[in-house]
Amino acid sequence: MGSLMKLNNGVDTSRMFPRFTLFNDFLTGDFFNLPSENTGLRTLPPANIKETERSYEFELAAPGMDRKDFNIMIEGTTLRISGSRQVEQEEKSELYSRKEFSYESFSRTFDLPEGKIDSKNITASYKNGMLCVSVPKTPEAQALKREIKVY
Repeated sequence: MGSLMKLNNGVDTSRMFPRFTLFNDFLTGDFFNLPSENTGLRTLPPANIKETERSYEFELAAPGMDRKDFNIMIEGTTLRISGSRQVEQEEKSELYSRKEFSYESFSRTFDLPEGKIDSKNITASYKNGMLCVSVPKTPEAQALKREIKVY
């Protein structure tokens, strides 16, 4: 049974010339073993957003960071959560010296409903790699929620 293979003048060249991926690896970052979009490195932390009766809750997974690495701003109805950190590693021995730097940053914005948030009482905490931001609703917005009975 034949296979679907492109032959060059009837000769299978795939065995003579193995597939070279050097150029592709160089472009994607694999050549120098650097992180790329294909290696699963994420610079944008995933977020869970939950609306409760009294607030909007934001949870961002940002392991390895510290409380001082975050900046949380409210501008009108836009909540901006950003973070950055710089890591410096230095290793010395008799034969070599190595110093590496790493810089990570992210910024996420969330649009909140106009007139429904209490921007003066927003709280944030960071524990076990999870940043939690709680944006309370105004008393008027809390009063707007009610159950409608079906007859």
